[in-house]
Amino acid sequence: MADLTGKVAIVTGALGIGLAAARKLVEGGASVVVCSDREDQVKGAVTALREGNLEVRGLQADVTSSVDTRRLVSFAVESYGGVDILVNAAGVQRYGTVVDTDEGVWDEVLGVNLKGIYLVSKHAIPEMSKRGGGSIVNVSSVQAFASQKGVAAYTASKGGVNALTRAMALDHAHDNIRVNAVCPASVDTPMLRWSADLFKGKKTVEETLEGFGKMHPLGRVARAEEVAGVISFLAGPEASFVTGGEYKVDGGMLAALGVQLPE
Repeated sequence: MADLTGKVAIVTGALGIGLAAARKLVEGGASVVVCSDREDQVKGAVTALREGNLEVRGLQADVTSSVDTRRLVSFAVESYGGVDILVNAAGVQRYGTVVDTDEGVWDEVLGVNLKGIYLVSKHAIPEMSKRGGGSIVNVSSVQAFASQKGVAAYTASKGGVNALTRAMALDHAHDNIRVNAVCPASVDTPMLRWSADLFKGKKTVEETLEGFGKMHPLGRVARAEEVAGVISFLAGPEASFVTGGEYKVDGGMLAALGVQLPE
């Protein structure tokens, strides 16, 4: 576990990977602020994370709002004295091609998944500079590299996340701010379970998740904690020379070709 004693972290997204990342950072010694646009999710995350007297606070904030993101960073500074770590984990998944995706849905996906990273980072980076540097970890996806059918907006947003990660890494290296992306495949989160319920047909959600898992060479979907472990490493001091990277946490999915030799 990364030693994050004395560090202050902001984690966007209070479910799934975001919640697991917040827990990992708090357990490593960081003081953490979590956010979501839903008050019930913020309260649930804070309640779960405060078990064991862990230091965490929550704020309802919409990452697509400049006003809310500025308020989020100010809240972290006022609560704990600064910002050292930012984990941009807020995200949404929607299905459709460019033809059948409604413009409002397109704007929602790009707004949360990509604009949200821009806005929170815009306000957090100056605070990191004051502290002599920091680490930003953006949660992307394997679909930044390859796409399934019917996820045009989602794939576009995640490709943008990886490109933005590289740009930010270059732009802010002189301030000792490192920026990396983690790119998971299927992870057992509320988002994936929503997808499983959407496409389960006559199967159960659990059976559908098991089918999703078989698409990965390791034969299962990931646990959110497994992605959080990589996030924690990238946020911590052992990754001090790591920036501009895209780290696949995909159970081998992108290592495989779609062709197989006959038995």
